[in-house]
Amino acid sequence: MKQRKIMVIMVTATLAVLLAACGKSKNQSMADKQVVNWSEKSELPTMDISTGTDEISFTTMSNTNEGLLRLGKDNKAEMGVAKDMKVSKDGKTYTFNLRKDAKWSNGDPVTAQDFVYSWQRTNDPKTGAQYSYLFSGIKNADQIQAQKKPVSSLGIKADGEHKLIIQLDKPISYFKLLLGFPSFFPQDKKIVEKYGSKYGTASKYQVYNGPFKLEGWTGTNLKWSMVKNNEYWDKKAVKLNRINDQAVKDPQTGLNQFQSKQLDETVLAGTQVKNLKNNRDFISRKQARNAYLEFNQTKAEFKNEKIRQAIGYAIDRKQLANDVLADGSTNPKGFVTDGLAKNPKTGEDFAKEAYIKDGVSYDLGKAKELWKQGLKEEGKKSISINLLTDDADSDTKTAEFVQNELEKLPGLKVSIQTVPYKTRLARSVKGQFDMVLTLWGADFADPITDLGLFTSDNSFNNGKWKNAEYDKLINSANNADANNPEKRWDDMVQAEKVLMKNQGVVPLFNGVIPQMMNSKIKGLVYNTAGIPYNWKNAYIEK
Repeated sequence: MKQRKIMVIMVTATLAVLLAACGKSKNQSMADKQVVNWSEKSELPTMDISTGTDEISFTTMSNTNEGLLRLGKDNKAEMGVAKDMKVSKDGKTYTFNLRKDAKWSNGDPVTAQDFVYSWQRTNDPKTGAQYSYLFSGIKNADQIQAQKKPVSSLGIKADGEHKLIIQLDKPISYFKLLLGFPSFFPQDKKIVEKYGSKYGTASKYQVYNGPFKLEGWTGTNLKWSMVKNNEYWDKKAVKLNRINDQAVKDPQTGLNQFQSKQLDETVLAGTQVKNLKNNRDFISRKQARNAYLEFNQTKAEFKNEKIRQAIGYAIDRKQLANDVLADGSTNPKGFVTDGLAKNPKTGEDFAKEAYIKDGVSYDLGKAKELWKQGLKEEGKKSISINLLTDDADSDTKTAEFVQNELEKLPGLKVSIQTVPYKTRLARSVKGQFDMVLTLWGADFADPITDLGLFTSDNSFNNGKWKNAEYDKLINSANNADANNPEKRWDDMVQAEKVLMKNQGVVPLFNGVIPQMMNSKIKGLVYNTAGIPYNWKNAYIEK
């Protein structure tokens, strides 16, 4: 017994020394200054958890806030504000115990009621949250959004301050991924009510419960910072003191700043990619992101299927990806991007299985034929349309290429409206466009995150395209076939084919991020779907 006890003490002591050495080794390899200077292609639109819709806002929210779960490497769900999770056998009840040391940046405790309030606010039709559709499947969410039930009936209840119970109408296979998405984060009711219409419009009109807190953002400026949040429950794991972020819309300006060490990262374009692809700081990041044209189908000409198809056939996507963008972007096979999801039975990629030539092929002769027929059906000899786009470099180049391609159709005049990112988002939601160049990134690794956008009643269907067969297929995937992986998969494959054949939208390219990044940045988690960057464990190496 005595010998065994001595051995245990020796082993324990040895492990303690090794662990201490590992921790010391990592700290010794870290630079004294833990500050990153980062860039975005556009300004930051909002910090309102309920109304955010874009990648820049969501990435900032995800690093300054935290939900029940947090998404780590390869989108693996990790515990966030919740310290544990229990799921019922039927997959419809989730019970969470929250960390008692979770706090907001103002020192207020993060409670179960903060989640209840946030989810109810997002589902309340008065809020006008576009992302409320993601809550479909949570008990009574659909009825609440249709104004048939009160928000208080939503399937989320607080049992004291630190216990949360969620009720689903049906099992949701990707529910854990949703819980790590910003739309499902908590909100401090006191802060929302204190600031009213100003809430989330500037860094000072928000509080934060994540690894960092936002500073220096006025709502309109092009520079802001994420600073280490000392109230964060896991602050010991956060090594960076500050991430300075700024909008850099011109790639050459960004490259100049990177080369002069004013920036630790910048996104490249065109010949920059070719010239720098062998540089040790170059990274090409794949994205589950699709650029596409959306038509305003409240306008008569865009209700005409032949006119939409003509526009689709008139664009040479290969030339756009290879010669205009020249950044590694690829031709789309449809609306759902390559590599997002695989057939649960065969393992075949969704984009490959759902591919049809209609909707993504170039054929100018066929485009002119369909155009002529469409104009005749509408009783018109010519059409003039405005193409709405962002003012970022890649977006303006794409818009100019599309303009040139489409004006090869006899009688078509295309005018480009270039506006800031935030303005384009607002105009799209309000339907203030003829045709808009937009981008969509998958929120999680399932085709429904893309295909769900274009049902007749989806809040992101800004163009108001409607197709009864499509609606039926998506409804089956979400309901009748939700627990049958093979049938659900087939529903989505068929829906993709309907969308493309009908040319509900026009896919242009699958995006990538060709990037120069300081090779001394370590521990940064990147995911192709959902929130791209997780800065929690990142640090600067010596």
